[in-house]
Amino acid sequence: MSKISYYSEEGMRNLKKDLEYLETVERPRVSNDIAEARDKGDLSENAEYHAAKEEQSLLELKIAKLKEVISNARIIDESKLDTSKILIHSKVKLKNTANGMEFNYTLVADSETNIKEGKLSVNSPIGKGLLGKKVGETAEIQVPSGMLTFEILEISR
Repeated sequence: MSKISYYSEEGMRNLKKDLEYLETVERPRVSNDIAEARDKGDLSENAEYHAAKEEQSLLELKIAKLKEVISNARIIDESKLDTSKILIHSKVKLKNTANGMEFNYTLVADSETNIKEGKLSVNSPIGKGLLGKKVGETAEIQVPSGMLTFEILEISR
């Protein structure tokens, strides 16, 4: 079952760049490691060979998963998105009603998530709790540490 994900143009470029790196740099390196280990003799007791084969299996799995993500990815034309409510790729300014702290987040697809850059997954508990909210509304969100309440201050693109 395929799951469609929505990306910015930058996010899609990064996915394709990662795939190209894995296919053009990592795959040949692992193949070379296998060939070198094979040249060292008896394969049944060759730990280097088995480690390289294991690495190859994991790399091929990673490549296959990335290809699947790319094939199911859609680029969003952000200029056509509604800015009156929170959607994927919305930039939101929130206020924690409990302590008054303000946060700025951009809601993104799972693979673009980077908390240090303020990029929050739409599939995270906070991301899910914010979707569809408008400026001035509050969002009560259940997180592992308890209930958080945020007031939506701004929505932009």
